[in-house]
Amino acid sequence: MAFGDGDAVVSLEPETFQTFGCNVRKADPATPDRVTPDIVIQRRGAETFDLVAPDGKKIKVWGFVDSALPLAEQKPSYPSPTIRVRKGQVVHTTLTTSKGPHTIHHHGIEPSTANDGVGHVSFEVGSKYTYQWQPSHPGTFFYHCHRNTVLHFELGMFGMLIVDPPLKADNLKRLHNAPDGAFDPVYDVEKIWVADDMDPRWHAIGDHDAGLCGMDVGLNRFEPKYFLLSGVFANKTMTDPRTMINARVGQRILVRLLNASYSTLRVTLGCDALWAGCDGHGMGLRPWCEPRVIPAGTPFDVSSAQRYDLILTPPRAGTYSARMEFLHWITGKIQNNGSGVVQTKVVVS
Repeated sequence: MAFGDGDAVVSLEPETFQTFGCNVRKADPATPDRVTPDIVIQRRGAETFDLVAPDGKKIKVWGFVDSALPLAEQKPSYPSPTIRVRKGQVVHTTLTTSKGPHTIHHHGIEPSTANDGVGHVSFEVGSKYTYQWQPSHPGTFFYHCHRNTVLHFELGMFGMLIVDPPLKADNLKRLHNAPDGAFDPVYDVEKIWVADDMDPRWHAIGDHDAGLCGMDVGLNRFEPKYFLLSGVFANKTMTDPRTMINARVGQRILVRLLNASYSTLRVTLGCDALWAGCDGHGMGLRPWCEPRVIPAGTPFDVSSAQRYDLILTPPRAGTYSARMEFLHWITGKIQNNGSGVVQTKVVVS
């Protein structure tokens, strides 16, 4: 197998069973069929830092940083920095690895195999690689490392990926069901909600490859103790500007919701919500995804890695609740003996 263009071709060893299992190929080839990009994204990972939990314990987190920023501003965050592009743009995402091999998988995007970031069918980045991709429709996606995926995702190696519609001459956004799968909502206020749960045992493992080849390191048990929304622990989500929403009467609020937890997320909102998009597609564009209004107070479930695009139009001034329960995927009970709940609010003036 070989990757590259022109004279920059890297030949790789023949595939074996182990190539697609534990001993995934490490490589830094030239990007196949590389063209001039419309936008360049730069990420470096994994960078490590600590989150301080409500009980004072420090939880080790891994993440990507935006290496295009000045060095003093390259501070890791949880989740990792959002990638935002437009439909039809040729995008180059350059990954530079800092601790061990990693990948970037643009979840929900369908590029070529070499650019998909799934090492088991291509390669893992040993030092540096530029992924080339072109989003075919607007929507809400995310990106994450696909090496030792279950552990690296839990440790924080993921971020949101937003694909906006192409620019229009009048610079307006419109809600419609276009035949090409466009998701193009009208909104005045946008909020990203990333729901996540943390098992501190997993974060204490520290080994880049722990459990990768079937070793028993405790990853068969996931027992979350902490619950977060957009990087904010549950004890502060009612007041933190990263989680609460402020809007005015008559404004349309677009909530981009990602369930980044390993639980089923049960969501109950205090106002009606139009379910406008799901997993990067506008509702009504697929026969199994019909647009519908979710009435206030009606719970709905979001599975792991699923994204919901919700349009909220609170009818009057006031405070509207948002409650998210993290449910055990087998028992259906709220995690951590019933404490696995995050709440925030929408304040309309």
